[in-house]
Amino acid sequence: MIDKNNGNVLFIVSDDLRADCLQLAINGQAVLPNLREFMEDAVTFRRHYTVTVPCGPSRVSLLTGLYAMNHRSVRNGTPLRADISNLALEARKSGYEPLLFGYTDTSGDPRFLHPNDPAVRSFENPMPGFKEIVALQLENDNFAWRAHLKAKGYDLPEYSRFYAPQDFDPATGPRPDDPAFYRAEDSDTAFLTDECMRELAVRTDQAWFAHVAYIRPHEPFIAPEPYNRMYRADEIPPPARMPTPEAEAAVHPFIASELGKDAINGFIGDFNCHLDNEDPRDVATLRAVYFGLANELDHHVGRLIGLLKDTGQYDDTLIIFTADHGEMLGERRQWGNASFYDAATHVPLIIRDPRRRSCNGGQFDAFTESVDVSPTILDWLAGEVPVAMNGASLLPWLEGNSPPGWRDYAYAEMEFGDPECHTRRQPETGPGRDLRHPEWVGHTHCQRELGLSMREANFAVIQEDRYRFAHFNGGLPPLLFDTQSADGEFRNLADDQDYAGEVLRLTRKMLDHRMRHADHTLSDMKVTAGGTVNYRPPGPAPQRA
Repeated sequence: MIDKNNGNVLFIVSDDLRADCLQLAINGQAVLPNLREFMEDAVTFRRHYTVTVPCGPSRVSLLTGLYAMNHRSVRNGTPLRADISNLALEARKSGYEPLLFGYTDTSGDPRFLHPNDPAVRSFENPMPGFKEIVALQLENDNFAWRAHLKAKGYDLPEYSRFYAPQDFDPATGPRPDDPAFYRAEDSDTAFLTDECMRELAVRTDQAWFAHVAYIRPHEPFIAPEPYNRMYRADEIPPPARMPTPEAEAAVHPFIASELGKDAINGFIGDFNCHLDNEDPRDVATLRAVYFGLANELDHHVGRLIGLLKDTGQYDDTLIIFTADHGEMLGERRQWGNASFYDAATHVPLIIRDPRRRSCNGGQFDAFTESVDVSPTILDWLAGEVPVAMNGASLLPWLEGNSPPGWRDYAYAEMEFGDPECHTRRQPETGPGRDLRHPEWVGHTHCQRELGLSMREANFAVIQEDRYRFAHFNGGLPPLLFDTQSADGEFRNLADDQDYAGEVLRLTRKMLDHRMRHADHTLSDMKVTAGGTVNYRPPGPAPQRA
């Protein structure tokens, strides 16, 4: 048992929450009022970015402190190597038992699992080192929540229809703002919060570490009353778009391939509730439900913070709130996070350190990344940050100090190929072709449209103060946006000869970034006659001063 004077950690992660939700008000009322209030007693990092998408890869980066180019668990379902450490395993070295309420979307290393092990059939496994208290999973049946609902007397539908709209008008058919079948007090968000509060309320005599991972406001965008119609469609600000789909698609071939997937209907499930991405009413309705789900999340985060205050634990607890990635939400006619635009990777980050309060209420504009979160927590626990981690502790910022040499950009990357949809072929002979390594040729929608092999289906993004630059593999053209101009992300400057120097500079910067942050687990060491230089054998955790 860790002495309670060592302090607690409450690490909250939402799914699909855009950074601009923190500032959004509808009809003069904040969409996230509890988090807005919390910001006044904490430090907010306004330019915080996830380093990869979607859910699984982003959470791996968040919990390992590694860029996707190093951990390589780059898709939902891509295994995470068993030899990679993570926040939970490192926290245990400081005597903490990290508790998990929710999910981490971790895919196990099949080399160390039996083929019959259920862990090789789901990517919704807990990351090693966490003690799973309550499992909440979107795709793997959610048994704990289902048992809760059954005990409350609900007549449960098949799980495939848990998020189907209920009580709809038969004359018009189901709509996304029709309610879910469960009451708000029994939603997945409410259930997870109740279970977490029940556990933490009786741990006041010891230090604890709780990772609370909410599904919401992740799709499907179906909400219980009153959140389903908390906001009217005519109240919702419209998404930023070009005049026509053709103009949008002309920006880049990747966008053209994405727009061909009819993504809007994938966000409400296959329930005969068909929406038109060109109908402003349909788009606004779906956005309204998203903001309702965000408000529901905010309500329950407020309950968690309230519990800490009521039980006298607030000033003993490091509280971190963030999201795994953003959500396009119809911006540029896209839904989801498979995008290089800001809305897909820009996420909230709010930290309250009870030991460092001088900057509380402040906001920083320095670029921070999801890989910084685990080093920050480990630093706070007086633990050792593994040399392999790519991120850096944010504790100096909480004291008002700008660490020397801090980054002046944010980096992100994404893989959009799929090993499940592929054939293996021998590449044609020719200069530079290595016949020992046949190509994997994917058949996902984007790969078919773009003519890319699986290993070519990826891109990387750098965001600076002024420019946002995206480099694509497979010979696709780059993108360059001047985010400080009136056109912002609406005008691609990569083909403009006046900006050729910027394209070259940012290409070099991206290459420098990848070279500088290559895996350094062992590369900084050297075996000599006197032993291994820079190797630190594991030992007792350092004592907090």
